[in-house]
Amino acid sequence: MNNATATKRAHLMGLLSLTSAWLVLSMLGGCERWTPSRADPDSVSAEIASGYYIRPSEKATVVHAADGRQLMMIPHLQSQEGSIGTVREVPLPGVLEATGLVTFDDRLVSTISSRVAGRIEEMRTSQWEMVERGRVVMVLFSPDFMTAEEEYLQATSGRSNGRSTPAETSYGMPVHGVDISTSLRAAAIRKLELLGFSPADIAAIRVPSTSVAMRAPISGIIVSNNAMRGQQVNPGDQLFSLATLQRVWITADIYQSDMSRVRIGQNLEAVTAPYPGEIFKGTVQRISPALDPNIHTMQLRCQVDNPRSLLRPQMLARVRLITPPGLALVIPQKALVFDNNAYFAFIVAGPDAIERRRVAIGDWKEPGFARVVNGIQPGDRFLTESLKFNSLWHAARSKT
Repeated sequence: MNNATATKRAHLMGLLSLTSAWLVLSMLGGCERWTPSRADPDSVSAEIASGYYIRPSEKATVVHAADGRQLMMIPHLQSQEGSIGTVREVPLPGVLEATGLVTFDDRLVSTISSRVAGRIEEMRTSQWEMVERGRVVMVLFSPDFMTAEEEYLQATSGRSNGRSTPAETSYGMPVHGVDISTSLRAAAIRKLELLGFSPADIAAIRVPSTSVAMRAPISGIIVSNNAMRGQQVNPGDQLFSLATLQRVWITADIYQSDMSRVRIGQNLEAVTAPYPGEIFKGTVQRISPALDPNIHTMQLRCQVDNPRSLLRPQMLARVRLITPPGLALVIPQKALVFDNNAYFAFIVAGPDAIERRRVAIGDWKEPGFARVVNGIQPGDRFLTESLKFNSLWHAARSKT
């Protein structure tokens, strides 16, 4: 190694030594702004906003306010104006949208039940099958049928033979002019009707039978089938349920902030993903008298025409109601954090104090912003960096 190279190397080593010494002195002397280290386990929890950190000696703490709220105390919070925003009100469009669920109109659901004790001889339909009114869905065997048919045949036979007997009152006095065979026939027909016989079934009786055909009372879909061939049944057993789809319910939830914009009889339109070009029209028929206790929403029950039976139960639909104009509370999306299946915002609750407040979110189409429908008020001040404050909140609570 020549002398020139050795001299350059010595100068370089001296420069490095001076730099190292300056860094050590700087660390020992401290600095006004503390920057957290990734190796420090508290460094992530200490960071609360862009460009702002809590010194190790000034940790955030969680305290209980007199009204029961949990507040997080953060030193020098009020000086960080760039990280604090204010809830603003903006005009709402004249259309209120909500997600709805299609269900059967329970007023259009009919059941077929057994009216006697017996046994199912034949099954002529199955679940989800479309049937027309009057179609035979099953054949039921029961000795009660034969007894009722025999009484009917005897009553009609007596009338056809021209026999007329005066009826007697409970006191044994004759009442002339009343044909007892007519009364017996009417009673026999009534008994058959109670057993499920249709007028056509009654007119077709020629000889007593132990079987009768059970027919669909309406046109619709078999939505439930509790019957099978050979099954023993008792009076009152529900065997089938039928429902028509010509008209359906759509149930939708709206937020309490929109309650004043909805009324019974209000017109609406519904659209679905399977039929994007199809618009289904209807009206609001029912409004729930109470709110959901968990999410504070009010349920609407809407009657929607479905002439082609395209809407099916459990299908999701988008409901649009034409409503009067209103106001919405809007904050930046980054001011919200989703934690433990809920949304939260950090609201300034006083000097150097914030409250982690649960909020409910509604639909909003402005990019970068969210509509808050419950949990905040106009003029509330919030922290814009919710994700970082949420980490600090959990860290502070774990040490409380």
